[in-house]
Amino acid sequence: MKNIDRNTFAKELERLRKGSISRREFLRVTGLGMATTVMASGMAGSLMSAAARAGEKDIGDRVALATWPNYHDAKNFNEFAAKTGANVQVNVFGSNEEMLAKLQAGGTGWDVFVPTNYTISTYVELGLIEPLDVSRLPNFRPEAYEKRFMEQGIIDGKVYAVPKNWGTTGIVFNSKRIKSMTSWKDFFDVTRDYGSGGTIVHDYQLTTIGNALKYFGFSFNSCEPAELAKAEALLLDCKPHLYAITSDYQPPLRNGDAWMSMCWTGDGSQLHRDMPEMKYILGREGGELWSDFYAIPKSAEHKDAAYALINHLLAPATNAAEVLAHGYPSGDSRVDALLPKTMLEDPIMYPAAELLSALEFGAAATLINPDRAELIARFKSA
Repeated sequence: MKNIDRNTFAKELERLRKGSISRREFLRVTGLGMATTVMASGMAGSLMSAAARAGEKDIGDRVALATWPNYHDAKNFNEFAAKTGANVQVNVFGSNEEMLAKLQAGGTGWDVFVPTNYTISTYVELGLIEPLDVSRLPNFRPEAYEKRFMEQGIIDGKVYAVPKNWGTTGIVFNSKRIKSMTSWKDFFDVTRDYGSGGTIVHDYQLTTIGNALKYFGFSFNSCEPAELAKAEALLLDCKPHLYAITSDYQPPLRNGDAWMSMCWTGDGSQLHRDMPEMKYILGREGGELWSDFYAIPKSAEHKDAAYALINHLLAPATNAAEVLAHGYPSGDSRVDALLPKTMLEDPIMYPAAELLSALEFGAAATLINPDRAELIARFKSA
């Protein structure tokens, strides 16, 4: 194999990362081309990883991320692995309750996870996360974010989580199958009428119960027994008409097996981008406004890699690539400055102020409320 000093290798690697040279040229210049033709892929990967870490702190060869469906650009993970030698292992979940239960049970192996705003205080109270050392996150700039999209990551003046994205929870529907849709009342009524068999609701109590509560004009976060009873009756009445209860709803919507679903901003953006007949609306009664964060579990085994991954994903250019891929606004003004005007003017990503004003952030009490937990369990098992 060709001899090459560390500094030259690091320089060529950076050129590869920026796209200045091709992978083939990189392999030729560094002498790794011959190695990759004769070694098993695992050995070649080890060589590349070790070399990629030249001159940098060794953070290990992996980092585990627990996150949501359709929420990242895989190219950014590949870039991180090439730069640091740590491969990103992604675990996908459909609800904050599921994430909480996994962490409480222990042994998750997660190094980074993506909780929603209303859950963070519970993680702190249960001692499952610790304050972040923000000095290890130089790409995090608090002043770049709107207060409402980051304040719930700060408790008693300590930063426990940093912002990833924000968005809304609305309705996506196939306009070739569904005549019109303006409200949560429409959503549940159409489900029990001509839309029977094609509706999906989230496998997530906050939104499924919350949107059923909005049907009656109640708070999205209500824990009142009488109001929950009405929401349960509505959900049970709809159950025979549902296509599925799942938070990973894009596949059946794309292949035509389903034609309407509770939906998060980015999924609405992705579906409408690829299938213009897929429309995303916010229920006129209101619903959910949310913000997601990056946090590090107290039990994380690879904390150096965790900080490195979060910092990588918060870099404005990397974050902009994320937003372009998944369609969720970041809340970071530095990222917005890198996005195309058409995206910044997209009403799915950035609804009008009057539509946002009717929405509610999830309340911490809903995460561990036994009445809501029992309601969703009865609904799913019915």
